[in-house]
Amino acid sequence: MEFITSDGVRLEYDDVGQGEPILIMTGYAGYKEIWRSQVELLSQHYRVINLDRRNHGRSETTTKGLRMSRQGKDIAELLEYLKIERINVMGNSMGAAAIWAYCSLYGDSKINKIISVDQSPKMISDETWPYGLLDLNWNNFPEEAEQMYHVHTTFRNIDDATYKLVKSVQDGKKFDYALNKLLLFDHAFQDWRDVISQLNVPVLFMSGKESPFWSPDHATASAKLCKKGKAVIVPDSGHIIMSEQQELFNNIMMDFLKD
Repeated sequence: MEFITSDGVRLEYDDVGQGEPILIMTGYAGYKEIWRSQVELLSQHYRVINLDRRNHGRSETTTKGLRMSRQGKDIAELLEYLKIERINVMGNSMGAAAIWAYCSLYGDSKINKIISVDQSPKMISDETWPYGLLDLNWNNFPEEAEQMYHVHTTFRNIDDATYKLVKSVQDGKKFDYALNKLLLFDHAFQDWRDVISQLNVPVLFMSGKESPFWSPDHATASAKLCKKGKAVIVPDSGHIIMSEQQELFNNIMMDFLKD
């Protein structure tokens, strides 16, 4: 399905299942099909809206809106277009940061529950937050930020069926890293701790025990900032927890949503 934003950008999304809605979004350079297993499970109980954010997946590539605030506005416009008044949201990596961008602009009045999958709310480490990206700090940015391009994101192999699906929809399309560098930098500059500390809804922070990007303890530290925060560190998993530890992830996800 397609949706056109207020600045004229075409976004691709899937809308399957019935019931209470949940919006899911993947990370930087990702495709929505990485959530194959979760969509199959969730769609038996929920209405699942799986979004390729601008410049990601099969959504339009554009030079417009290369900032996290626009990512949040895109979410708001999609919810308005779909006439959704209450929703659960789940995001991996930058997909989770897009949730914080939305909340920073619009609050959490339309949200039931939030699941953040292996995304530190602050990516530049300092004396107040030691859980940033790799060895990134204000003295070595931007060179260190680009090291993420050279990191293998997973600890275990991605589920075979999911891997084949993602490859099939890529169809030779290459993510434009050079064009999206401004988005990556804006992503890295953000500090969402003030946003998550103001949330009034239950938030689950999941981290991969073997994540290559940051200490898994970011999940525990983030949950402590929330009024209704919970943290789970998933063993034997890197950054793409939902496909590396598929069954365990799904059990944790469903328990949180149903609780």
